Amino acid sequence: MSKENLQMPDEKGYFGEYGGQIIPPPLIEIMNEINDAYDKVTQTESFQQELQQLYADYVGRPSPIYFAQRLTDEVGGARIFFKREDLNHTGAHKINHCLGEALLAKYMGKTKVLAETGAGQHGVALATACALVGIDCEIHMGEIDIEKEHPNVTKMKILGCTLVPVSRGTRTLKDAVDSAFEEYLKDPANYFYAIGSVVGPHPFPKIVRDFQSIVGKEAREQFLAREDRLPDVLIACVGGGSNAMGLFTAFLEDEDVRMIGVEPAGKGLDTDEHAATLTLGTKGAIHGFECYNIQDKDGNPLPVYSIASGLDYPGVGPQHCHLKDIKRVTYEAVDDQACLDAFMQVSRLEGIIPALESAHAIAHAMKIAREMPDDKTILVNLSGRGDKDADFVAERLSL
Repeated sequence: MSKENLQMPDEKGYFGEYGGQIIPPPLIEIMNEINDAYDKVTQTESFQQELQQLYADYVGRPSPIYFAQRLTDEVGGARIFFKREDLNHTGAHKINHCLGEALLAKYMGKTKVLAETGAGQHGVALATACALVGIDCEIHMGEIDIEKEHPNVTKMKILGCTLVPVSRGTRTLKDAVDSAFEEYLKDPANYFYAIGSVVGPHPFPKIVRDFQSIVGKEAREQFLAREDRLPDVLIACVGGGSNAMGLFTAFLEDEDVRMIGVEPAGKGLDTDEHAATLTLGTKGAIHGFECYNIQDKDGNPLPVYSIASGLDYPGVGPQHCHLKDIKRVTYEAVDDQACLDAFMQVSRLEGIIPALESAHAIAHAMKIAREMPDDKTILVNLSGRGDKDADFVAERLSL
């Protein structure tokens, strides 16, 4: 991959054809102020020291690399490893960028941090970070997701954030984004919108990617130290795409490392109940940026579905779109049943209950491991734990 392709985004916020700032001019000024503050503040020694100390002492980084021996034996073929982001404080990778965003908001003198959440992991992580730095937090969440992810809702309330139920449209993640962004527009000078993935107008795809890149940096060093080589395959689930970009970024120049992003096929790619944006979407604009998205003939986002609340988004990060086009990353889709099967197998073979989002990636790892020789390795980003999903899965499977 050329150095030019790695210098992303460009000064206008584009990754190839995707990204940018598809927003009104006054809001472009606000976004550029955030970009300037980010570029300035995050390079200071004080910011970096505070963030790195929090990663170590508060989050518990570095998260370990774990060899899934029993799962590998059961599946056969390539050895399967997990990057254990589920062991982070708050239970997922989301805390990585939420701490960075909360600190940035504090350094910029903002009075309130706003965000959307789907599965609730971003909401919990941001509420946690805001409690830590002492700044007000408001989370918008679809009513369907509130009912489905009740444990995370309870945590957000305990942490002191204001939870805003969203009853419009599909009552899920896309509508939560709409609602949170509308609230942000009421006072963008004093509010900070902490986007939960590598999506939205520039500079948010860059900001979230950069804060999440610690996942791949750690994984690269850890795998080399453990195996004396890099993984043959990296796999991560993709909704908006933050955990995947976090893992992939450190390996983009390693041409021998194959990378696979796994989207939700839901109830089947031949139905309209999926969220396979990169697999079946077309280029368009959503939430202030250009990307592949699931849309109608007039360019309006269509309802999407996934058993995993954190993956049911009709768009996807612009860098993922570019990486697909230049064929650096391959994107596959896994349906609900394969996801549930992986969820249960990992739980009962490894004693690790994965998030349903992460189970999509594990399911594809199990599929391709069987087709690979046993001297090959697969590293899966286990992006979150499944505490939030346990009751839902138990009811779904009548456990």
